[in-house]
Amino acid sequence: MWLYADVSDKYRQLAQQAGVTYGEDAEKRILAWRRLIDSSKDLPVVEKLIEVNNFFNQMDFVSDISLWGKEDYWATPIEFLEVRAGDCEDFTIAKYFTLRELGVPDEKLRLVYVKALKLNQHHMVLAYYHKPTSVPVLLDNLDKELKPAIKRRDLLPIYSFNANNLWLSKEQGRGVLVGGSSRLSLWTDLNNRLDTFKN
Repeated sequence: MWLYADVSDKYRQLAQQAGVTYGEDAEKRILAWRRLIDSSKDLPVVEKLIEVNNFFNQMDFVSDISLWGKEDYWATPIEFLEVRAGDCEDFTIAKYFTLRELGVPDEKLRLVYVKALKLNQHHMVLAYYHKPTSVPVLLDNLDKELKPAIKRRDLLPIYSFNANNLWLSKEQGRGVLVGGSSRLSLWTDLNNRLDTFKN
């Protein structure tokens, strides 16, 4: 995917384009993101998680209707950085692709659709599994501190996915594999936009 390409003129051009359309701060955010990636490649994985979580949690939460004029829109990391805002899916997607670029294997990551019980609304977080059977650590924009999932009783998992697979959540364990993540139309649309950018 395009996010795994070398840092090159492509990102400088992207930052400049963002600057023209969204202002100088947008250009600076994209360059800061690339610097984060360059400076974090050799960090231990827990430090990568912390750096990426903290970086994106500086952005503002804004609903898709207010931002994009749509009920549900999953922004690319560049779109998220350009406008410095998004909803929970946008925070999670940006963290996921950045960690993938930092060398975190896809099988250790899951985008998890949950119900935020205190808010009584749907929400998305990113889960990192140190081992396949371990309790994941959650990266979240609501509770900004990295915490194991067992300490997040305020979240009820519904389903999770990564680049290839889709799981329905069970009360205990990692869930039941129900097919490919291509079954999620918003995920397919997002990846198609990323592929268009790459070409």
